[in-house]
Formats: sequence, C-alpha cells, structure tokens
Amino acid sequence: MTAVSLPPSLIPTLPGRYYTDPEIFAREQSRIFETMWFCAVRSSDLPNPGSFRTVRIGRESVLVARGRDGALRAFLNICRHRGATLCTEDSGEVKRAFQCAYHAWTYGLDGKLVAAPNLTKMPDLDRTEYGLVGLHLREWLGYAWVCLADEPPSFEEDVLGAVSERLGTAAAIDAYEIGDLAVGKRITYDVRANWKLIVENFMECYHCATIHPELTEVLPEFADGYAAQYYVGHGAEFGSEIRGFTVDGGEGFANLPGITNEQDRRYYAITIRPQVFVNLVPDHIIFHRMYPLAADRTVVECDWLYSAEVVASGRDVSRSVELFHRVNLQDFDACERCQPSMSSRAYARGGVLVPSEHHIGAFHDWVTTKLSAPDSQRP
Repeated sequence: MTAVSLPPSLIPTLPGRYYTDPEIFAREQSRIFETMWFCAVRSSDLPNPGSFRTVRIGRESVLVARGRDGALRAFLNICRHRGATLCTEDSGEVKRAFQCAYHAWTYGLDGKLVAAPNLTKMPDLDRTEYGLVGLHLREWLGYAWVCLADEPPSFEEDVLGAVSERLGTAAAIDAYEIGDLAVGKRITYDVRANWKLIVENFMECYHCATIHPELTEVLPEFADGYAAQYYVGHGAEFGSEIRGFTVDGGEGFANLPGITNEQDRRYYAITIRPQVFVNLVPDHIIFHRMYPLAADRTVVECDWLYSAEVVASGRDVSRSVELFHRVNLQDFDACERCQPSMSSRAYARGGVLVPSEHHIGAFHDWVTTKLSAPDSQRP
C-alpha cells in the first residue's frame, strides 16, 4: 500500500529504513540530539562539589559536574591534549580536579587547565583556552538540560513550549513543584528498539486496551484508544472506584501541595522533544529520559519522584512504582517486537496511522524537517 492509495482516514508512517539505517541515525544524532536541549541528569544526583556524571548526547560523551561554587557545569568528556576520555566511570566524585589517566593533564571543576607535566615550560599555553570544552547548561524541574550547539535554541520555545502545547500553559506544571521532589525509585531499561518507536508508543493509546490492563483499570478512558496527549489541556480521569495511581488502584500518598482541584485525580502526559516524557499524577511524577545509542538501541532512565517527606520517611512506594514499571515493560516489549520488522520488505514503504494516532504524523513531519536541515556546527 502506498500513500496514494490510502483511504482518507489513514496517513502513512515513516518508511522502515528510518528505524534501521545507521546513516539516518547519524543524521539524527547531529541534527537533533546535538542541536537541541537534552535532559542529561537529575541535579540531586550531583550533591557535592566534585560530584559528576557522564552521559551520551548524540555522538559525544558529556561530563556534568558540580563546581566548588555549587553550580553545575557541562563539558565534553575529552582531554584537550591527545583526546583521551577524561572520566571513564558513569558517575563518581573527585576531590578537587579531573585528571586524565593518559598524561596527567588536570582540570579544575570549572574546566580550566590547572596542571600538566612540564607545564611551566609552556608559558604560552592559555589555561582557559586549553581547558575543557564547555557546553550550555540550564536547570529546570530539578534536572540539568544540556545543549551542544554553539548557539542553543530558545529554551522557552522548545522546552517550555512543549509543556504549553500539551497543558495549555507552561505554568500548569508549576503546581507539581517537580524541582523540589526526591527520587523514590530509578529504573534503567535497555531497549532494543529505535528511539522513534518509543516516542510514537508513548504518544498514542490505541494500544492501551490491548497491552495495558493495569493502566486502563486506573484510567478507564484509555481503553477507548485516545491518549491524554491527543487533547490540549486534557487529563485522563481516574476511575470512580480508583483511590490512587497504584498497581491495584489502592490509595497512594497525599497530593503534592500545589495540586489544583482541576488536576486532582487526573493523569497528564507530556512529550518534550527529543527525549523526555513527563507523567503527572497528583501524588508523584514519572520522568523518563531517553539516551539513543544506536539505530536499534535506546537506554531509558525512569525516575519516580515523590515529596521529600515521603522519600525521607522510607514509606513504601512500590505499589505506585509497579504500575508504571509494568507499563514500561509492556511498552518496550511492543517496541522491541516492531524493531525487527522495520527491515522487512513489508514495511519498506512504512505502515499507516489510524485517526487516534494522527498526532504521530506531526512527529514524523518534525523528524523529517530536522533531518533536512544542514549539519550542525559541532563545538
């Protein structure tokens, strides 16, 4: 079936090669992930001066560290001498500086070159110019968002704008006070599927009645196939007998302090392109970050965020975690079932979207527009 022969109620998807071709994935890395604001780490993961974490953004290893002044900074994780990877651990803490294990070039927490063997014999070496390559960083919702572009796009338009597009106003998310919440649980999923399959899955609920029995029990309207994201400002309402967003529908925790009457007993889902999903319920937040590593592999880190009081008290969060953990496993299993078929001749021209999935077509248009842009200038 081709786009020409489709009935009016259907629209075509991307062709299968968009999910398997390494060259297309490389263009996505350079033209999407290396040009946009990328949610890198939870700020609270770096509590002390010298705390660091390394993450993959596009084709680059990025080092995020807390300085002695308490500020977070991001750098390319590359020694300026001969290009060795500076920090090889995923996370850790240094006392005062980062030292390359190859030739001992040493950098302060602010990225400045502070020491190197025989450095005094190179008086013309500018220690700032030959310090670590710094990146743009902005903190929001308790996360550090990093941009590799020399001139980053507007954070207000790209990131806050995604919230406004979904909730009707960016201020609607403020009631949840996400930056003040604590991580009650974190689960990392290694998904053998293209990142776009995961985005597409998150954006629609045509599959909900088929694979999400626990979720549709809590949110009955999802059984009709229309995702909450389909409507601006709409939050899916809890079932009449449901007391909380938990695996058995039992009572959860007290509402977060700023929750309004309109937000009570409602679930909202937000996609912040290119790699963040935010799920809002009255007593906690489920926050996903994707790290695309290959055309057929995506690591997803999911945080369950609760009030600091709930986490500090050691209260059992397992019933609320279990609900969306099951949803994640069900979704990622579906994406992994699709991935092998993307290289089939049956999907060479793509598939189709039904009416309740039409907003995914807009995502596909966004992807192809990004891919048609010139390559970004790398830092």
